[in-house]
Amino acid sequence: MIFLKQFGSELRKLFGRRRTYVGYGVFLVFELILLITFQLQGVKERQMEFMEQNGLAADEYFSSLTVTFMVMAFSLFLLGSIYFALVSGDIVAKEVEDGNMRMVLARPVSRFRVLLLKFLAVCLYTITFVIFVGITGYAMAVVALGADGGMLAFSPKMKLFAVYPEWGPAMLRLAVAALLIGVSMCTISAVGFFFSCLKMKPATATIMALSVLFLDMVLQEFPIFKPYEANFVTYKMSTWLYAFEAPHFPWAKLADNFSFLIGLDLTLFAIGCVVFQLRDFKT
Repeated sequence: MIFLKQFGSELRKLFGRRRTYVGYGVFLVFELILLITFQLQGVKERQMEFMEQNGLAADEYFSSLTVTFMVMAFSLFLLGSIYFALVSGDIVAKEVEDGNMRMVLARPVSRFRVLLLKFLAVCLYTITFVIFVGITGYAMAVVALGADGGMLAFSPKMKLFAVYPEWGPAMLRLAVAALLIGVSMCTISAVGFFFSCLKMKPATATIMALSVLFLDMVLQEFPIFKPYEANFVTYKMSTWLYAFEAPHFPWAKLADNFSFLIGLDLTLFAIGCVVFQLRDFKT
């Protein structure tokens, strides 16, 4: 019970900061711009032409479900990473910088418990943020395109091309994918949290987390690393797209990749805790 109260207090602190809501506002604007763009005749014709070239009925698959998939697949990874790194890079370093951490540690509570509460809070923020983007993206798409139609899920990088003519199975895949994206994005938050535990400014922790992410992405694109791209962290983070493979969920592949990501998250948390335990806040 005490743990839950402390966790609630940590969430109130997290969501009491204005910068926590920056990402929500940016994604709402992004989704609005995207949906307005899809209403332009030229853009709509290109999307329909792409579907017809692949033997699909454009009127059926240029739908709210397809647009929601596109919002989740092509924006959350790059745009969302900025806000996950910002919040996680702040979570510890900001309290240290403001001097609040000395007061927190003066109370009869272990450093591990303090960090665990903060880590769980930032992970919950990450997952709920992804779900928020999925819900608002779908709601805006329904207003613009209606609720009818099937779903086309595609990703050249992950060699994905899947068609769902019925609303129910398509929505189920989207819901599962949203949860998987949330878990995969927690890796970015874990990297940001790790740097936040080190002796550095919040902005530096955020920049370091993004640097690690983009370095992994850039190296992955080099021809000499192509045979090994499946071993890169950002590639494994993209395997949430396997949730759209038809006709059955590839549970084995998902379990293999996400067990690696969760293991990495816990390792980063553990190393961050060790470093934080060695820090001196008395002077």
